[in-house]
Amino acid sequence: MSNCKTIAICNQKGGVGKTTTTVNLGVGLAMQGKKVLLIDADPQGDLTTCLGWQNTDNLGITLATKLIDVINETMTNPMVGILHHEEGVDLVPANLELSAMEFNLVNAMSRETALRNYLSEVKDKYDYVLIDCMPSLGMVTINALSAADSVIIPVQAQYLPAKGMTQLVQTISKVKKRINPNLKIDGMLLTLVDIRTNLAKSTVEALRENFGNQIKMYRTHIPIAVKAAETSSKGKSIFAYEPNSTVSKAYTEFTKEVLADGRKKERLHSHEAR
Repeated sequence: MSNCKTIAICNQKGGVGKTTTTVNLGVGLAMQGKKVLLIDADPQGDLTTCLGWQNTDNLGITLATKLIDVINETMTNPMVGILHHEEGVDLVPANLELSAMEFNLVNAMSRETALRNYLSEVKDKYDYVLIDCMPSLGMVTINALSAADSVIIPVQAQYLPAKGMTQLVQTISKVKKRINPNLKIDGMLLTLVDIRTNLAKSTVEALRENFGNQIKMYRTHIPIAVKAAETSSKGKSIFAYEPNSTVSKAYTEFTKEVLADGRKKERLHSHEAR
């Protein structure tokens, strides 16, 4: 059995720092010696462009290609088309072809588990798979949740997210009940935090009020910063672009929290195995 951990980075609201978190957590884990595969599960292809592949329409093999191969049982080499980034992470890219998958998946036999089936072919080569989900709860996102061991939810500090968050948590519960009984929420990560305001504090309080102790809040908060926004056009992580910035330090701390979670899970498993 593969020890790889698959994490979906998910929130149906856009602009909350999902892609930035996927890139910087992925590179952060790679810097700690982990083998990491990133999956761009958004037809906008933001993760793909963030990592420096600007012209996504010219990519021959993308996540859509992989899912179609699974549905049609035409997969020959699952590793073909995986891109390698200079900072030590691999990527299954995406482009607008993925939006047609919403329709293609609805009629497919393995419609909820196509991505899980694909990952089962490659994940033994990795320690972590991170899936950057699109800001909607359609079939591709359901596939991501079906394939994942757990979910990290980035939440923007300015936005009191009670309503949208409830919908997301309900969708995760449905997937858990129907398709993926081991799925869990690792935690909520507060992003785009402006330290000059008390919004972070009030957002945390609102989330605690609505979700009580059922969902962990990560201790690390990711601050808002101009430099962090610039990295997306440079094809680099914050670690390569601005290694001494507050955002870089925050993502280093967040990576440590995620690794500590992984170690906790391993200890639990070895204890259960005895």
